[in-house]
Parts: sequence; structure tokens; C-alpha cells
Amino acid sequence: MLRLSQIVGGFCVFAALTLSSVQATPLAETKITKREFASEVYGANLRYVVDSGICETTPGVGQISGYLDVGYNMSMWFWFFEARENPETAPFTLWLNGGPGCSSMIGLFQENGPCHVTPDGMSTYINPYSWNTVSNMIYIDQPIGTGFSYGTDTVNSTESAAPFVWTAFQVLFESGEFAKYQSREFVFATESYGGHYGPAFVTYFDEQNAKIASGTLEAEPVVVSALMINNGWYDPLLQNEAYVTFATYAPGYGQLQNDTVLAELNEAFYGPGGCKEQEEACYAAGDSDASNMICGNADNYCIDYVFVPAVGDRDSDDLRQNASALFPPEYYVNYLSLPSVMESIGAETQYGECPDAPYYLFTNTGDDARTWLPQLGALANSGLKMLIWAGDADINCNWLGGHASVLAMDWYGSAILHNTPFTNMTIDGKAVAAIQNVDNFSFARVYESGHEVPAFQPQAALEIFTQVIAGEQLHSV
Repeated sequence: MLRLSQIVGGFCVFAALTLSSVQATPLAETKITKREFASEVYGANLRYVVDSGICETTPGVGQISGYLDVGYNMSMWFWFFEARENPETAPFTLWLNGGPGCSSMIGLFQENGPCHVTPDGMSTYINPYSWNTVSNMIYIDQPIGTGFSYGTDTVNSTESAAPFVWTAFQVLFESGEFAKYQSREFVFATESYGGHYGPAFVTYFDEQNAKIASGTLEAEPVVVSALMINNGWYDPLLQNEAYVTFATYAPGYGQLQNDTVLAELNEAFYGPGGCKEQEEACYAAGDSDASNMICGNADNYCIDYVFVPAVGDRDSDDLRQNASALFPPEYYVNYLSLPSVMESIGAETQYGECPDAPYYLFTNTGDDARTWLPQLGALANSGLKMLIWAGDADINCNWLGGHASVLAMDWYGSAILHNTPFTNMTIDGKAVAAIQNVDNFSFARVYESGHEVPAFQPQAALEIFTQVIAGEQLHSV
């Protein structure tokens, strides 16, 4: 979501099980090779470093990090890791963090990547629950200006972000290093503002693929086989209402705010000129010239008078913590600032976790207040394998709002989903999530988890991911 965590809280990390560590090693000592790839179609470059020895230290598991030049003075950072198991046949998974304007290194180091960082910020240790255990993984920093990406940023909306990520995959799939992954199962995994990115980007990919099939576009198909979004921001009207509902009673945790605050929340959302009325005006404005201001005003009002008081003095990403949010810590940020690490991985600029510049471009168009629920429903209706899941201790993009969004989707399975009761998914007899399955669609409320599910429940997240990429409905193991 619109970096609301920066208002009252932080991002998340799993940091248990110290198994091994690796000190950052200068480039010259690791005998790293650098290569370039020039795309004749897009005039773009692929610049990268092979096997830096940073983060993924499992013997025989390769990695590539570097830049995708997706336009003039537009260098998009990526970091790729081979699967630890069967990399020759394992799926190919893209991970994008949200924001907008937040780095996917958050996901890599704090959630589902091959390593976590020690408290001194100087070394790493293996994450046994890394998603590259079962899939080849690529993490991309987008839009330009996010994380290690740098250059000219022209992206001011979800819609305008999609073509640059498409271009990134044109460069990747035309290259000698990555062409082999084009034929693999391609999983699109994202979180938070990914509730906008996921349906928008996959819809754009599908539109481009249709042009390729019809012969009106000469390019590389990018065919997504599964879409996963955890704690996503899909439909602001429904999810702002869910702040009121969640603050009144968060299932498993109780009432979050006192009766006086709840009365003020109800008035701010439902009252004349309130959040509901302003969001409806944003939806009605569509893509008109006036919509940017209407949607921007709606977003600002709903944040100030609904979201902020609904959170109160808690951490927006984990209601069990206060606003100081000591878990998960930010050790990895210091690690990525080490000159030896930057040189080893080929980073050419200082790391910025969630810089202001990309974020403010989105605020100028009121992007946060716009819905992508119609596109999400259309993808579900197409039969695309889809998982919508959420940690149940997150306030920011809470599971009640996420569930309300999927119940409102227009798709063939809607009536069945409405009549499908939640059942517990268990791992070794312990309940880890409440789930619903309808054909290729699954919803999961993950117990005792904050905003970044793989950080709080790494074992459950890996098991759920494994089932999705296997094309299975969620089930107990």
C-alpha cells in the first residue's frame, strides 16, 4: 500500500536459526565475471555479475545480479538465484515488493530469499525456508529510483509501471543467460501494493501476448502461470471500510480501539463527505482529467481520518507491536551499504529501501485510491492459478479487507466461494492458516503473521508457495 507503514511502522524480517555466515568478499577475490547483452529490439542492455558469493552460499547454487537497462538512463536492478533443488526444471518466480517505490530487496533479505543478515549488519546466514529451495527466483527493484535502481523515473501510476517490467523480461528472455527460463512455469509473486501491481502487470502481459499471437507485435511472450499476492491493496473502497471493521474487532485479537475512536471512525468513513463518499467519487471519475485530484483528495482523507486512527499507537504491519516495531529488524540495509558487498554484486548506486521520489509520483495521480479489482476478477475468471493470502495480524492491508475484495470479484466461482467455509490448513497437526479453495483460486488467512507473511511464518509460507507452484489446492501436510 502507499507506504503507509512509513507513517506508523516499519517493514518486516524473519531472523532465527543462525546456521552459517559469510563475510562480504571484495570483487577481485571472488574472480567474478561480468558480461553484457544488447537487445536489438529495445536498445536495452543487460549488465550483470555471476556468482558473487553474497547471500546464497549453498554449494553449486548459482546467482546473477546486476542491471536491466529498460530505456535511456533507466537502470533496473535485479538479483536472480537458481533453485536449490532441480534448477533445470524448477519454475521461474518473480518477486516484487510494493510501496509503491519500495525495494524487492525487502522480500529477498527479510522474507523469502536465500539468506538473512546478522545483527551487526556485516554478514549473512542461510535461510532454510527460502523460496529458491523449490523455484528459480528473481527479485526486481521497480520503478526506477527504487532500491539499487537508478536513472530517470517516468512512472506515476500502476498502469504506467507495467510496460517497463514487460521490457525487463524482453531483455532477460532474449539473453543467453535467461532465455531457458521463458518456457518454465512463470509465477508472479508480490505483496502489499502488489495488489495493484499483480492484476495490472499480468493483465498487461496477457494483452502483449495476444498481440504477439495475432502477429501485430514482434516480441517475447511472457506467460504467467500463477499469481500470488499476500496482504495486497486491491480495492480501496472495501479495504478502507475494513479498517473500521478490523479496529472494531480483529478476529483472534479483539477490539483494537476504544469506543470513542470507533465512533469517530464510523463517522469518518460513512458520514457526509467521508471516506466512502470520496472513494465512490474517485471510482466514478475513472480516467478523466479531474480524477487525479479527486482520487488524491480521497486517498489523503481516508489515510488521515480512517487509517491512522484505526492503527493508533500500534504497528500498522503487526498489531501485536507498537509503532516502534522492533521486529523484524532492518539489519540488511546496513549490509547492502558495505562497499565490499556493493562491489561484489555489481551495485552502482547507494541502496534506498523506500525512497520518496518514486512514491510521490504515484500520489500525484491518486493511484492508491483506484481499484484493480475488475482486472483481478477477470484473471480469476480466466482460470489462472491464483492465491490471495494475508497475515491476520496486519492492519495495513488486513485480511478482512482482502477477503471482502475477493468476495466482490466478478468471476465464475463467486457464488461457490461465498458458500465455501473456511477450513484449517495444518502442518504436522498445527493449524497455520484458514483456507478456501475454488478450482484454481485459493484464499488463505495465515495465523499469527504480520504484513510480510514469509517473515513471520516462514515454514508455512514455503509450504503454501510449494503447493501453489505445484498447481495444487491448499491442503494440510
